[in-house]
Amino acid sequence: MKSLTRRALVLAAGTAAAAGLAIPALADSPSGPDPLTSGLQLAAATPASGKVAETKAALRDLWMGHIFWVRGVVFATLAKNGPAATAAEQAVVGNAKDIGAAIAPFYGQPAADKLFSLLAGHYGAIKEYLEAAVKKDAAAESKATDHLTANAQAIAAFLSGANPNLPKDTLEELLLAHGGHHLQQIQEVQAGQYEKEAATWSAMKGHIYVIADALTDALAKQFPEKF
Repeated sequence: MKSLTRRALVLAAGTAAAAGLAIPALADSPSGPDPLTSGLQLAAATPASGKVAETKAALRDLWMGHIFWVRGVVFATLAKNGPAATAAEQAVVGNAKDIGAAIAPFYGQPAADKLFSLLAGHYGAIKEYLEAAVKKDAAAESKATDHLTANAQAIAAFLSGANPNLPKDTLEELLLAHGGHHLQQIQEVQAGQYEKEAATWSAMKGHIYVIADALTDALAKQFPEKF
């Protein structure tokens, strides 16, 4: 099993790979294509259309909602603001349902339900890590990290199994880095490192657009008749 702590947290901490993922455009660097995004450029090779642009905007909004509301849970929990944390968590769950529903027109309701379940597991692992961080329980943090890693692998397997234009290994790396951003954010907010968290938040936004855009382009390539 790939270690999310060793791989994704390093990415989220500001390595060259993380910097490459933190931009919406999948552009090649002077030294060549980013190894984590080059595989998804195959899916991006789809004709532009109004429907593609509309879907891309919708999926960007949904995935941005995911990181926005999880961030809300993190800040509220660490500030010991129970009502705010509860409200943010309800929004996280509602957003996950909406993300699942977005694939129903392509793959059916069972697939939508499965994606919701996987996203619930993703959030569950983040919350598990957050609660462990509050208790300063390193062993529990490690266990939560393992759960987040396994969940990233499961989501990558599900999405790549549904759409051949989404390479499993590339998706897994993207999702591991995404999970790493969440953990990095928790650590920085807990330590009161708000300037660092602001930089992490900026990277998270760019990175989530990479994921959302790749999903849209893969759908457009697999279902051209719907676009």
